[in-house]
Amino acid sequence: MTEPGVIPAHDEADGASGGQLDGPRAWCHVMYGLHALSAVFGILTSAWIITAFVFSWPSIIAVIINYVTRDKVRGTWLATHWRWQLRSFWFAVVWVFVAGLLVITIIGYPLAWVVAVSTGLWVLYRVIRGWTALLDRRGMPVPAA
Repeated sequence: MTEPGVIPAHDEADGASGGQLDGPRAWCHVMYGLHALSAVFGILTSAWIITAFVFSWPSIIAVIINYVTRDKVRGTWLATHWRWQLRSFWFAVVWVFVAGLLVITIIGYPLAWVVAVSTGLWVLYRVIRGWTALLDRRGMPVPAA
């Protein structure tokens, strides 16, 4: 199995593209901010981080922005952030579904709680790691093709 690679940033940092990615990079900050806002809602309210991340409007708006704008970053280091955010969201949806199935069984309720809490912490990790990499103008790890 090969290790994931990282597409290096070669746009604004070295002046090669004349700042062509400034707009998409700003949209990426907006999307991370919306996802972070959803996670904060989960921390500060009675909702769980994972349910707030999947079902709240800020995250849903971020996913819509992601799908609408991803063609503008295709082939750039920013595309790795678009993919990182989408994978974070859709994997969280899967784990919410799994936790929901476990709750229905009643016997699996304690395991559902563990799944929900651990997925919530994973979401926080993904948002923080992605946003800090974006601030440093670094791409995210992507699986090798």
